[in-house]
Amino acid sequence: MVHTADVAALVRELAPRADPARLRRDVERLADGPRSRTRAPEAMARAEAYVTGELARAGWCTERQPFDVRLRLGSTDRRGHQALPLEFRLHPRLSGANLLARPAWGDHRGSGTASAAGGSRTVVVGAHLDTVDGSPGADDNASGVAALLEISRLLAALPRPPAVTLIVFDMEELGLIGARYAARRLRRGRQAVGMMCLESVGYFTPEPGSQQMPMGFDAAFPSVAAEVRAAGLRGDFTLVVHRRSTDAAAALWRAAAQAADPPLPCVTLRDPRPHGPLGALAGLAVPPLAHLDRSDHAAFWNVGIPALMLTGTANFRNRHYHRPTDTPDTLDYARLAAVAVATAATAVCWPERRARFGGAIRT
Repeated sequence: MVHTADVAALVRELAPRADPARLRRDVERLADGPRSRTRAPEAMARAEAYVTGELARAGWCTERQPFDVRLRLGSTDRRGHQALPLEFRLHPRLSGANLLARPAWGDHRGSGTASAAGGSRTVVVGAHLDTVDGSPGADDNASGVAALLEISRLLAALPRPPAVTLIVFDMEELGLIGARYAARRLRRGRQAVGMMCLESVGYFTPEPGSQQMPMGFDAAFPSVAAEVRAAGLRGDFTLVVHRRSTDAAAALWRAAAQAADPPLPCVTLRDPRPHGPLGALAGLAVPPLAHLDRSDHAAFWNVGIPALMLTGTANFRNRHYHRPTDTPDTLDYARLAAVAVATAATAVCWPERRARFGGAIRT
């Protein structure tokens, strides 16, 4: 059952608290230059410290989870306006760290430990912090991290801690390295009921013809292609990519977006593949499907955790993708705020968990 009334009510509660100016400040602080564990480690450390500080100020307990992996197949993070990172690379060794945050208020406020509400049977909301070489990555993906920070502030206004875990992933641009590590840990602990990935969610343009589609997309997803064409190929919507396991969650996010004032345009796309290795192999064989694997949610699909991706479609709309011109002044912060509100509301009302937010928000 999709709790559309619950999610709409929560959107109305949270929307006045979302602050586009604060989102812009976050993006500007994060996107002051390229950030990468391997190419720009000092900038990555500054960004990580900023994120940790903002999460703590919002009342979340953050755990830094370092990882060290060897002989991992991934991709290159060199700059370039490419449709798909098909330049595979075997990484001999990579050392990075994810940031994992859980609520630390209620009975746990001020204790320095995470509330149990963020632990077992949690909904994960994630975004990657790193960029490709040479790009400040305002849309890809300071927009996603800024939305995650805003979500942390919005959820802190709830009367009790939600069963939500926030994860800031490392090394997405090298082949979802941090997300693969996090997904395996969560799978072993059977902790995650679902996951939402914020990927390049800040660039919108209402100009007709501004939205492109991958080669073969019309044949693979005719109804979605027809919906986008009927709207004049305007790049003014958020795309929600999901699988059968997250049909209800995708519908819930769409309902949350429609409850915004003004409503946030949304297009949902169901990936027909199964979870696990078979689905990943199908993506390699069918190019239109491979585009649906282009962020950290795919690592969760591959271990069987239901997930969806929220995206502005990256290079299929944003001409600044993976370029030095991906700067904070190109983003739409009012719509980014609406994305944050819809995602926060969906995380709390996640349908498979049948959670409710429990009344008026705290003042």
